[in-house]
Amino acid sequence: MRAGRYIAIEGPIGVGKSTLAGRLAADLEAGLLDEAPDENPFLGDFYDHPAAHALSAQLFFLLQRARQVDSLRQSDLFGGGCIADFMFDKDPLFARLTLSGPELALYEDIYVRLAWQAPRPDCVIVLDASLDTLMARIAKRGRPVEANLERDYLARVVAAYREHFATYHDTPIVRVDAEAMDLVGNDADYRALLSALRRPEAVQSLPRA
Repeated sequence: MRAGRYIAIEGPIGVGKSTLAGRLAADLEAGLLDEAPDENPFLGDFYDHPAAHALSAQLFFLLQRARQVDSLRQSDLFGGGCIADFMFDKDPLFARLTLSGPELALYEDIYVRLAWQAPRPDCVIVLDASLDTLMARIAKRGRPVEANLERDYLARVVAAYREHFATYHDTPIVRVDAEAMDLVGNDADYRALLSALRRPEAVQSLPRA
């Protein structure tokens, strides 16, 4: 991997972004930028009562990501590359699922004022899995903040991700079926991902047919 490469990992809740990001950052000796949802004090309330807490939860994430991206721009993280388990310009995906009317307009105004300074990844790894698999993984990791995450909401998140990346062409993409491939426990699958990251193709899919 060339020095200074910025790789973002994306996908719905529970798909394994953070675990993969940690492994890649360690193996590639790159900086790690993680989303840290447990730091959002409004997230648990949002899962309990979405309508009442959507704006506060979304704005916290937006400002958190803006601070992280700003620290990335101003630090030496790019010296050895950077692996992030989120991409700044996917933030509106969640906002449009949970906000409407004046609240959505307020969010979008703040987003536009922050988005100009966000660097674009050199490559995006998009992880996908079935709704049943995601719900099982979320239950297994047992985060208290996710205890009341509803299946219907997660289904909307999955659909929004698939729609978003079906037409995303801003950077090269490596699409990974996270049910067919175990990028943490299976070394052959992990090496296949590393091999894909070395290729300059616009869109790749793993596993290959």
